[in-house]
Amino acid sequence: QVQLVESGGGLVQPGGSLRLSCTASGSIFSIYAMGWYRQAPGKQREVVAGISGGGSTNYADSVKGRFTISRDNAKNTVYLQMNSLKPEDTAVYYCSAKHPAGFGSWGQGTQVTVSS
Repeated sequence: QVQLVESGGGLVQPGGSLRLSCTASGSIFSIYAMGWYRQAPGKQREVVAGISGGGSTNYADSVKGRFTISRDNAKNTVYLQMNSLKPEDTAVYYCSAKHPAGFGSWGQGTQVTVSS
């Protein structure tokens, strides 16, 4: 099972960009499907984007065209490039890893705040 550590969150103005990183350790990273989720205050956690071990991606409708998920298996890292950020993107962003056998892990979360 992998351990996940996110980084790259912070405060950004509307229209700005941030890149989140999630580095995994402890297992064979390349076989895991990776994902980014977010949770805003008072709301349920929701999926933002996912990427399979083979590189196939999917996105929530709310972020399509603005966010890009990618992975570097040599660095055991998955990224979330976030452009054209909006105040409604403000949330704690979590990285997730899912093994083909069904078990998975979560990172500790990183805060993203979009505000002027």
